[in-house]
Amino acid sequence: MVEMMAPGSVIVDLAAESGGNCALTDPGHTVVRNGVIVDGPLDLASEAAIHASEMYARNLLNLLDLVVADEKVQINREDEVVDGTLLTYQGEVVHKATAELRAKGD
Repeated sequence: MVEMMAPGSVIVDLAAESGGNCALTDPGHTVVRNGVIVDGPLDLASEAAIHASEMYARNLLNLLDLVVADEKVQINREDEVVDGTLLTYQGEVVHKATAELRAKGD
């Protein structure tokens, strides 16, 4: 199967720890065969938490960059990212789904 793949293709064998699903997987290593990269990561789940935390931290930083200017919070409702994060604004429920649920409950 790997021989039929285009050079530059990548296989990440998620089952590498238990031997792998690809005959060319070398658990714990990345190999190249016929121009195809075969990655056999071990304990992938434990690495995901680190990357998820880094991504979450970067997302928070990027959000703060959008709402903090000159050391003050400045909410720009015209920015769809900023507006999408708001539940309330100036005493009003502005999150559409929450507002709809409140209207049903009243």
